[in-house]
Amino acid sequence: MKPKLSLVIPCYNEAAGLPKLVDRCAEVLSSSELEILFVNNGSTDESAELLDRLTAPHSNFRVVTVKENKGYGFGILSGLEAARGEYIGWTHADLQTDPNDAVRALEIIEKESVPCFVKGRRYGRPLGDRFFTFGMTVFELIVLRHWLMDINAQPTIFPKSFFDSWKNAPHDFSLDLFAFYQAKQAKLKTIRFPVYFGEREFGTSHWNIDWRSKFKFIKRTMDFTFKLRKTLAV
Repeated sequence: MKPKLSLVIPCYNEAAGLPKLVDRCAEVLSSSELEILFVNNGSTDESAELLDRLTAPHSNFRVVTVKENKGYGFGILSGLEAARGEYIGWTHADLQTDPNDAVRALEIIEKESVPCFVKGRRYGRPLGDRFFTFGMTVFELIVLRHWLMDINAQPTIFPKSFFDSWKNAPHDFSLDLFAFYQAKQAKLKTIRFPVYFGEREFGTSHWNIDWRSKFKFIKRTMDFTFKLRKTLAV
């Protein structure tokens, strides 16, 4: 049976947290209408072995293997391409957001009579991170003429037919911005809902390490924003 929702979870060196992640997914995503695609995104730790073993008992769990890490976005795109659901999307593997949020997003979509782009809106974050997010939102509004608040919040869920229309999607962290912007351009109804954003339980972030890493992230995001801006003139 074709699943209603395919949820992609990219995993890069997340071995320490995978047992809890898979257990949590099994608790809240056991319906036959859902499938979970864990993407081993070129991990160099024990993620590959763990994913194969932990997902084996679950018929609606699949593992997508990316042999070499080519970026956060590349891993997600690899999962989306393998997805079979009517609706598809992604969330993070670090358990800072609850996998059950994807179920809530699906419930929101099913109440609507038009195609929707549904995305979380985080609360519980430190003041500095919220200030950073607001500054980037204002920048995106000025450059792209769309209100794109909290771009990196998860989950992100939308119709598979919307994904099939994408061209030249980025392979890095700009994928969240790309998807949100494309949804606005396609005039999909955008719905945000509150999701709790907690502390990372296992390991460390692969990019949000200090203010220097944040600056690099800002620069990459700004560069990609201007690239998107050029498409408005075409």
